[in-house]
Amino acid sequence: MIQAIGLTSITRKEQPSAVDNVSFEAPAGRVTALLGAPGAGKTTVLRLMLELQRGRGITYFRGRPLHRIAHPAHEVGVLLGDVPGHPARSVRGHLRMLCAASGLPARRADEVLEAVGLVSLRDERLGTLSRGMDRRLGLACALLPDPHTLVLDDPARGLAVAERRWLYDMLREHAAQGGTVLCGTADPKEVARFADHVITLDGGRIVADQRAADFARTRLRPRVAVRSPHAARLSVLLAQQARSTQRSVEVVREGGNRLCVYGSTCAEVGETAFRHGIVVHQLADEIGDMGPGAGADAQPQQAPESQPSAETGPQPGPNPNPEPEPDPEADPESEPNPEPEPNSDPNLCPEPEAAATPNPDPDPDPEPDPDPETATPAPASPEADPAASTPPESSPDAPDNDASQAAPPQQPTPPRTTPLAPRPATVTLPPPILVRPALTPLRPVRYEIRRAAGVATGYIVGACVLAVSALTAVLLARIGHTPQPRLLAAWPVELPLPPAALGAGLLGALAFGDEFRHPALAADRGTVPRRLGLLTAKLFVASLTALALAVLTVGCTAELLYLVYGSELVALPADWPALTAGWLALVTGCAWAGVLAAGVFRSTTAGLAAVVAVPLLVVPAVHKITEGPSLRSPRPFAGRLGDGLPLRRPFGGEQHLEALLRLLAQPVGGAMALSVLALLCAYAFTGLRSRVR
Repeated sequence: MIQAIGLTSITRKEQPSAVDNVSFEAPAGRVTALLGAPGAGKTTVLRLMLELQRGRGITYFRGRPLHRIAHPAHEVGVLLGDVPGHPARSVRGHLRMLCAASGLPARRADEVLEAVGLVSLRDERLGTLSRGMDRRLGLACALLPDPHTLVLDDPARGLAVAERRWLYDMLREHAAQGGTVLCGTADPKEVARFADHVITLDGGRIVADQRAADFARTRLRPRVAVRSPHAARLSVLLAQQARSTQRSVEVVREGGNRLCVYGSTCAEVGETAFRHGIVVHQLADEIGDMGPGAGADAQPQQAPESQPSAETGPQPGPNPNPEPEPDPEADPESEPNPEPEPNSDPNLCPEPEAAATPNPDPDPDPEPDPDPETATPAPASPEADPAASTPPESSPDAPDNDASQAAPPQQPTPPRTTPLAPRPATVTLPPPILVRPALTPLRPVRYEIRRAAGVATGYIVGACVLAVSALTAVLLARIGHTPQPRLLAAWPVELPLPPAALGAGLLGALAFGDEFRHPALAADRGTVPRRLGLLTAKLFVASLTALALAVLTVGCTAELLYLVYGSELVALPADWPALTAGWLALVTGCAWAGVLAAGVFRSTTAGLAAVVAVPLLVVPAVHKITEGPSLRSPRPFAGRLGDGLPLRRPFGGEQHLEALLRLLAQPVGGAMALSVLALLCAYAFTGLRSRVR
């Protein structure tokens, strides 16, 4: 169950709030529709509920606000737009990556793919999916952790009729199994088909909170759409016929040659046009929208009777008693009308596209035309049944016998309380998750490995680094005057960093840059989570990638130099342990700087710029601070270290520590250490600030 209390958006510069004091409930086991025109505040309400936007108010999901839920994805499945995944990632790889993030086994991705009908497209890239397949994948991502609540924002926008029906059947199936569904939409006709409860928004406020049956009766009215070059003449003839038969018929001219006739049928309008020789270009049944808030303040049974002045049929003042002949003649004409109540059966409501066909019989829905006997007891609004809204019934001076004659047509009027159309047996949800695995430290590591290995970007960057390093080493060996350590690392003196260090920094920046560009983990939280476990996993995977890239770079350059120039340039130097440690530390530091900078500035470009800025800006600053005369000469560090350690060098550990500190004392090493420490502090500060907000 969802309970939204006092949701109000916060605006800047004293502008009116997009949402003002919105409160409602969405019960479990039912589909609740949040209806409103574009700009009414539907998306803002959903974002306030999910705490994706700053504002006032609170929303409880089964008694707990979202920020109090340890794992929000296990409680709320969210679909607010397109699938936020990397376009080069496969469908199956994307779901498996999310399974790793939620701690679910990989087979859960196959189960969800089978439920949404994407098994045949599991190897397709996200960027090649059509609109309908993207909606299916979005629903699969929402259903993956088996949540109790589904929150969707206009999920059927741009879908075909069959895709819309499949999507709504899935939502109803989820509600039938005890789940809660809240779906935002702008189409009132779709709401009448799939929803059990309707909340109407207009101008950021709730104007109606109704059951679907009451909503369809008070807001949706059946009508006949007519297009004719003689629309004005046909309108006058229909009004005259309504007055002569004393029937309540409303004719609305919508501009040009289009008419909308309420209270009549296609057969009656077509016969009138045929008798008077009027050419008709279109004649079709439609469902008219009365606008937001229609009938919200009135009783459902009295709302249609409270608007007699808007109809062309006059009130029978002088002669309230109708003639007995028109009633038997009107019944056969009204029997072929297959127009049911808009919310009685979703398969019987005409689609919006049906207005473009002149013949309403070939309806694309499964039940096109019920026979007259089955159509008669179907509940309909008084405007849809002419006999139900005859003037003698509304006249206070009508005799008792006339009131008794008008009573039988009112018997089928009460709305049905039965649910909507039965769900098709072909729609099945993924199997429920009975036992959830415990939280382990390896969960974010598995996620990061699948994220990095799921696209070809990392492989392409690594291949380019190896190729550039090998060619640079050959050119440096040909030119000469390059020390052997720099030659093996392919590090020219003119460049601030070697290609391997730049590549490691770029891969580290992509670790967080892709998260912000394609926020697969941010569907339910709005921003990339800044959990310590995720940061540790990214630093760990970036370190492994940087170490592998550093080793491969030296190996490839050494092998190529051996093949081209012989063994003279690949001889092992005497101080190779210190050089190896310095090389690995440099590449790892660049990777860490890229990860932290991209996490702080939310951009891959900013992460790579921070890596390049270390030798260009930080190293000169460190040189400037450390240069100059000193009043005191430092004591040798080895002696002070030996005096301060409680254990007297059992394994020579102080020598290794001294080598490490000597490495940090180098300009690039010290600048890289300071940069990583500063970025780590900035990352922690931004994480704390987001939690406070």
